[in-house]
Amino acid sequence: MRRRDVLKSGFAGAVALAAPRIVRAEAQRAITFVPHADLASLDPVWTTADVTRNFSLAVYDTLFGYDAQFKAQPQMVEGYTTANDGKQWDLTLREGLRFHDGAPVLARDCVATIMRWAKRYPMGQALMARTEELTAVSDKVIRFRLKRTFPLLPEALAEPYCSIMPERLAQTSAFEQVKEAIGSGPFKFIASERIPGQRVVFDKNPDYVPRPSGTPSFSAGPKAVFIDRVVWNFVQDPSTASAALAQGEVDWWENPTIDLVPQLKRNKDLVLTVKDRTGEIGCLRFNHLFPPFDNAAIRRVVLSAMDQKEVMTAVAGAEPSLIKTDVGLSCPARRWRARSGSRSRAGPRTSTRSKRTWPLQATRASESSCSPPRRSRRFSRRRRSLPTCCSGSA
Repeated sequence: MRRRDVLKSGFAGAVALAAPRIVRAEAQRAITFVPHADLASLDPVWTTADVTRNFSLAVYDTLFGYDAQFKAQPQMVEGYTTANDGKQWDLTLREGLRFHDGAPVLARDCVATIMRWAKRYPMGQALMARTEELTAVSDKVIRFRLKRTFPLLPEALAEPYCSIMPERLAQTSAFEQVKEAIGSGPFKFIASERIPGQRVVFDKNPDYVPRPSGTPSFSAGPKAVFIDRVVWNFVQDPSTASAALAQGEVDWWENPTIDLVPQLKRNKDLVLTVKDRTGEIGCLRFNHLFPPFDNAAIRRVVLSAMDQKEVMTAVAGAEPSLIKTDVGLSCPARRWRARSGSRSRAGPRTSTRSKRTWPLQATRASESSCSPPRRSRRFSRRRRSLPTCCSGSA
């Protein structure tokens, strides 16, 4: 029986490719995957697009990785030490790390990557604002000398946008795209086979050295690859993607339209799995420059008139299990979630409630990264600075 996976996730397209449970027959060593969007950019610093993030998790590697509990674990680093009351961090790279062009991964490559990433990414900007000096003290050791302590340093470097690349590429302006995709991750990007708008191809990196111990979890732990080739075929029409999946022409579909989920569930040859526990957050955005929304009181009235349950029923009513309400701007699955302002979204709207003044907040989130809300002038997706996730052993 053919068992095709429908993955409603972000990281699943990259990290879960290394999971032991997806091993197929020896004669079939390729996986055909339908991503949620075309890969328009190869640069994880230049864009925060989810599809580029997924691409980066396959091609590049990070100094630290997040486990399924969102705790940062050493990934490219063998370990680290702190001194001077937490104001000095020395990170030591693992042995055997090499880029896809054969060059060894050196500390100066990591320093250049971090500096470039920090010019665009909020977590990196916060880290560098607290950094007195960032240097490569040897080929294997990266040193941070901090102005004041920054306990979230491993979490910052675990972000998938801080993908380590050769120094020559990392010297590209953070406001320009790199011209090549050369990483040290478990898959090599095959540029010669790319068809913009349609096809992206990866081959297994035979020189990749996984961590020798640990458990695959999210983007942390050993990334042992059990397949030789991955082909991303972008299919814009959901009905076409659904038919291709049902007929065995593709193996995974990352982002099925929510309206099609009940139909897909009826196919016994398919397995539907939610890997993204963080979900997607839809926000109501006001133009604060012009009346009436230059008035904070008016914005609060609109906020109080919104009902998260009604909005999410319109978005994901075909599959209510994907809906999550009572959500503010903070990602509910993260360890440092803040619930401030969430109470203003709780409960149905009433005329009495609309007369209250609440702090301005967002609308709601779905637990799945399936089809996002349709865009209009009033309703659009908000890009969080924090990543979505999936289990590395899916």
